[in-house]
Amino acid sequence: MDAEGPKALSDLCLAQVCRSLDSLCSRREDASLHLSWTLFLPQELADRLLQRMATEGLLNDTTVGIFRDCKELRLRRAFISGCPVSAGAFRLALCPHRLQELDASWVSGGLTGADIISGLVSNPECRSSLQKLSLTGLNLDWESLGVDEGARVSFSSLKGLRTLNLAKTDLTDTALEDICSLPQLESLDISSTAVSELTALLECRTTLRSLNAHWLQNLDMSPAKMLFVLSQLLALRHLDLSDNLSTSDGDDREGEEMVQQLLEGSTQLLPALVSLDVSGRKKITDAAIRAFVEARSGLVFLGLLATGVSNCDVLSSHRNIKVTGDANEGQVCEAMRRYRERECFTREALIHLYNLTSDMDKPRPDILKLVLGGMQSNPLSLHVQLVASACLFNLTTQDLAEAMPVRLLSDTVNQLLFAMKNFPNHQQVQKNCLLALCSDYILQDIPFDKYLAAKLVMNWLSNHDDPTLQRMAVAIISILVAKLSTRETAQLGADIFIMRQLLGIVQQRAMAGVVDNTLKFALSALWNLTDETPTAARHFIQCQGLELYEEVLESYFTEASIQQKVLGLLNNIAEVEELQSDLMDEDLLEHILSLLQDTQVEVGVRYFAGGMLAQLASRPEAWTLEEELRTTVVQQLHSSIMTWTPPEREMVSYRSFAPFSPLLQTSQPSGVQLWAAWALHLVCTQNAAHYSSMLQTEGVVEVLEALAAHRGTHHDVRALADVILHVVEQHRDAAEPLRSHEGRDS
Repeated sequence: MDAEGPKALSDLCLAQVCRSLDSLCSRREDASLHLSWTLFLPQELADRLLQRMATEGLLNDTTVGIFRDCKELRLRRAFISGCPVSAGAFRLALCPHRLQELDASWVSGGLTGADIISGLVSNPECRSSLQKLSLTGLNLDWESLGVDEGARVSFSSLKGLRTLNLAKTDLTDTALEDICSLPQLESLDISSTAVSELTALLECRTTLRSLNAHWLQNLDMSPAKMLFVLSQLLALRHLDLSDNLSTSDGDDREGEEMVQQLLEGSTQLLPALVSLDVSGRKKITDAAIRAFVEARSGLVFLGLLATGVSNCDVLSSHRNIKVTGDANEGQVCEAMRRYRERECFTREALIHLYNLTSDMDKPRPDILKLVLGGMQSNPLSLHVQLVASACLFNLTTQDLAEAMPVRLLSDTVNQLLFAMKNFPNHQQVQKNCLLALCSDYILQDIPFDKYLAAKLVMNWLSNHDDPTLQRMAVAIISILVAKLSTRETAQLGADIFIMRQLLGIVQQRAMAGVVDNTLKFALSALWNLTDETPTAARHFIQCQGLELYEEVLESYFTEASIQQKVLGLLNNIAEVEELQSDLMDEDLLEHILSLLQDTQVEVGVRYFAGGMLAQLASRPEAWTLEEELRTTVVQQLHSSIMTWTPPEREMVSYRSFAPFSPLLQTSQPSGVQLWAAWALHLVCTQNAAHYSSMLQTEGVVEVLEALAAHRGTHHDVRALADVILHVVEQHRDAAEPLRSHEGRDS
């Protein structure tokens, strides 16, 4: 739940169905899915299930099969936009339904407009039931149909069509003539097509209420002829004659002239018109806008973005008219709402929005939603992603993020990651995304794919060495790695390239003798990356990390925070039995033993020094140095630990207690047992409910009980074990459910 309220139960259920398709379905001989259950689903929910599958990228030839031969899933409004669906799968799964609406914009998988029309016409019910059809971005490809089929398949076969969107298709003048014969056609979008003649529109002059004719590059009509055709559309209420911003001055003189005449014309021209869009038309005058507005009292919308006249004084006195333009925030936001599907206008509006948000000091979730929508609608547009990511940073910087709805912020971060993934080599896009991500609140409290984020930031880090951005990137990684599950940490740690990168940063700082946040963040990331991940620990050894860490440990002997992070990682290495032999270096262990014994050293440093020594001393069969040194280690562990005072702040956190059980066995020396018991007591004191649950779930309670009951257990160890067991008992019934805890470096 967040400021937007909890998700609807139906949405949660549909999401669960999408996640569980494999377990809910069997497979036909052609590998398509077939639902194993026959529970009747209301038609509206069936529509929403299809749309959910499409928007989550799950809809394809295999999964669309659940709507095939299934009376329990009846579709009326089908959404398959952008999905890889073939002609065969479309015909089998969707065409048998009595569809009222179909959005097949930008479908892939070889499905053409001709395939769609042919499939729909094959169902006699669809010929009359289908009212709304969108084929934006498709190749119509009528030639692909056979002679016989082509002769009987056309748009005019779908007699019930009221709304038709063919923007950015290969629509021809001949096909437009066929479309205009539809008896009930009310809304038509032919934007960015190759049509050259609009005379066919006269066929639907009594029914057409909305016409989008944005950027018709091949239009070959005189202004007079064009105005004549438009003047006959007596029912027309919305008209879009906007131009693309890439059109240079003078390319469309006739179009500019026609628009100017339309604006200056009397109310007898298009008397029902209440909405006009002429954005991008650069030669419109203030006088023409004034004349048009004052002559039409019923006007509700005027598109004037990138015309230079959106600040016309007449607009301020007609506040009931919505305007897209750049004169104020309202106009820019209106442009963002209306032009999501038009890259050139979205980019133009974002530029103005960036300037408006540069010094914003109040949270604006409404604007954040608009920017996010623009990014989602233009995922492969570098220009949109570049400016939008900069706007997102402005809108979520400092304390602004904390006032945003959590779900909205989660969507925002996921979109930033998508931009980073799509434009890995564009430095400014990556920089904008890093700036937006580098927020403690976002990284710590907002749900998003942290594994993907860590991978993307690491990839960026490998190709850039800007000190400021490097510090940000390493800071982000150090927090993200601590948030990963053990499985995800293992996946990340399996990439030796990441280990080399982080160690390279540590070496760079160590050679310069610099103690800064970049060094600390890199050490933290490495510490968490090797936590219970043997592969990462092996890579650390292979990349000469041990030699580097010995140098760091000796060079920064007065820096407790550095020593603690170094020793924390060495603890992780010591937990991997096969790597313990790499730590059998007398000079290294003598140095760590001296840290354990030094009462002037912070308890955190002594704690991790003791942890490494306890792990190594716990396996006498792996000890290859002098036995006298091991005896000294065990003795000093016991005597040193008894002088420790637990710190007030949280010093460490654990994902699991798997490394502790071997140290608590009754056969272990008291110093080894005491370190493990002190560690358990430390975290249980700081977060009793959570860690008590872990102790029970992981079977450590039984180990402690055996240790406390054993006759040979040292009284110091027994006393500490009894205290821990008492804490567990107090929280046995109230213990919170087990959850994955963050990494060790807190």
